[in-house]
Amino acid sequence: MKALDVIVAVLLVIGGLNWGLVGLFQFDLVAAIFGGQSAALSRIVYILVGLSAVYQALMWKTIHNRWAKS
Repeated sequence: MKALDVIVAVLLVIGGLNWGLVGLFQFDLVAAIFGGQSAALSRIVYILVGLSAVYQALMWKTIHNRWAKS
């Protein structure tokens, strides 16, 4: 499960950086890399970032306890 926690954290960082770029410069890096906002790969990345946020929000205490025991 720790591997999933790390993957989720990486996806959330990617999402946060992308939103920062959108807010500061109106530049969507994910869309630029994967061929536009409606491109299949871009949508997959957006979905994975969104699912990561939901997972992180719902599992916050569990994740904290899992890592605190290490």
